[in-house]
Amino acid sequence: MKKLLFPGLLAALVSLSLTSCGSSADATDDNAHVTALPPLPPAPDSTKGNKQPSALRELNSVNATQDIKNMQPQM
Repeated sequence: MKKLLFPGLLAALVSLSLTSCGSSADATDDNAHVTALPPLPPAPDSTKGNKQPSALRELNSVNATQDIKNMQPQM
């Protein structure tokens, strides 16, 4: 029983997937209108005008602590 069940289910699955892959759209449809997509907006500037470092530093606790100290106002 089990030997017949798996191939039967596999055959049913393949036959269903093959029938669903058929395209109902006609390739020579003359009523199709193609328009260009609008251009993408520019990416927001998250650096607030600052230059990016040429070599990115490794993200670890020592570098993060130094960055936080540099961001704090000096008194």
